[in-house]
Amino acid sequence: MQSPKASKRCFENIRGIYTPFFVKACKVSYNNAIVIYEGLKRELVRFFILVFSYTLWLFAVPSPYEMGKKLYFSKGCNGCHGINAGGTNLYPPLAYRRKAFLEYKLKRLRSKQGDTQLAQMMIPFAMALNDTQIDQLTTFLSEFHEQSKKKYAPDDSNTGDGSS
Repeated sequence: MQSPKASKRCFENIRGIYTPFFVKACKVSYNNAIVIYEGLKRELVRFFILVFSYTLWLFAVPSPYEMGKKLYFSKGCNGCHGINAGGTNLYPPLAYRRKAFLEYKLKRLRSKQGDTQLAQMMIPFAMALNDTQIDQLTTFLSEFHEQSKKKYAPDDSNTGDGSS
């Protein structure tokens, strides 16, 4: 039989915050086994909450592609380069370009170096971007997925057969 002092020491070891689930050199009685079970249950609940919250955080964080897409539209890039980043009659297409090329151009424009007068128009836009935003924006443009592949097709169902 354990002395009350040894039993109390085992109980304190088990109920400690950072103690392991097993008890070294300590005989476990029925009461101590209940305490071990309760401590194990509490630690398992903590573990599952941690795993669940990490999984939720992992899937809740938007990808660099999605962040770049938001930046493309919020910074007004679509006004000149088009909603599909395919360019317009005056401005170049950006979709499907190499990421390294786009990063080089944006960082060069951010440092106020434009090759042409048209490129110099981009300097104020590029100066507003930090390195993380440039990375996200270039990820979006280099891995561009077309927004919608639907073509416009008029609905002729209400035209009738031509007779009144």
